[in-house]
Amino acid sequence: MGFQHAAILAPVSFFLGVLFICFNIDHQVLWGTLTQEVVGDGFHLYRTFFNAPPAIKALLHSLIFIGLCGFVFKLHKWDDSAMFFDGTSLVCYVFGVVVYLTVTIPGLRTIVMAASEVEDEQVQVEALQVLSAGNIIIIGCLGLVLALQAGQEYALRMEARAKAKVEKVE
Repeated sequence: MGFQHAAILAPVSFFLGVLFICFNIDHQVLWGTLTQEVVGDGFHLYRTFFNAPPAIKALLHSLIFIGLCGFVFKLHKWDDSAMFFDGTSLVCYVFGVVVYLTVTIPGLRTIVMAASEVEDEQVQVEALQVLSAGNIIIIGCLGLVLALQAGQEYALRMEARAKAKVEKVE
């Protein structure tokens, strides 16, 4: 496992960690009883997340870019392993990024808007629910990326063992 693997696994693991922190609220919003306390906790968490200093947002967005660069570097060596494992991982990763851009960011903006800007608090609650569902989708995508990368490493090791056996027999 080298730099290319690390350039993929580090951002994916970091984002899974951030999303598992959000999962404390997300599972209550999606599968629990939606009370005012749960909604208030969700609003507080996501407002804090949205109003974080610019350095934190820059770190998050640069890690997204590092993950994409890691996939490009791994796909540069176009063999069967890269085609199947890295290509599928890249599709899952890009799908997660697209969900982040189209669901998470607008949802955060809707939640953070002042009550006067939103005609109904129900709109903010719906945005919280959609944001929570988007986070679960992103967790699934990133989990699949980790599983595919582990599968690739396993396949490469099994191939090396098989080659060593063949060479030993010859």
